[in-house]
Amino acid sequence: MAALCVVAAAIIDGHGRVLVAQRGAPPALAGRWEFPGGKLDNGETEHAGLVRECAEELGVIVAPEDLLGDVPIPGGLRLRVWTAHIVRGEPTPTEHRELRWVTSGELDDLDWLEPDRPLLDPLKRLLALRTSDLRTPGPNARDRSS
Repeated sequence: MAALCVVAAAIIDGHGRVLVAQRGAPPALAGRWEFPGGKLDNGETEHAGLVRECAEELGVIVAPEDLLGDVPIPGGLRLRVWTAHIVRGEPTPTEHRELRWVTSGELDDLDWLEPDRPLLDPLKRLLALRTSDLRTPGPNARDRSS
């Protein structure tokens, strides 16, 4: 039998930050941080499940991008985290205690759920690349020093 899949989103904004969610329940997990998401419904694709979960948990429509990582989690499940960006809406914590936009340098300051921890280093590398791209002038940029 194939492992069941849990999908989650590393939603990245245009400023090189990622949206993270703080659990409110159950008590054993309350106060810890995670990437928002959840279990796939029967017959649902990962991208469709990610879009549905973000709409339910955050009140936003996202566009999934690339697979950030795949981690085994208890119960024979696999956590698959996808990068994404918001297409419509403002994130609202409907199922979480708090939502927060954080930079690469702030990721290690949070108390993460264990399954999400292995994805922090790949996420930091990705955010560093995207932040670097934000600072690199495009081909039409003019040199203002002259």
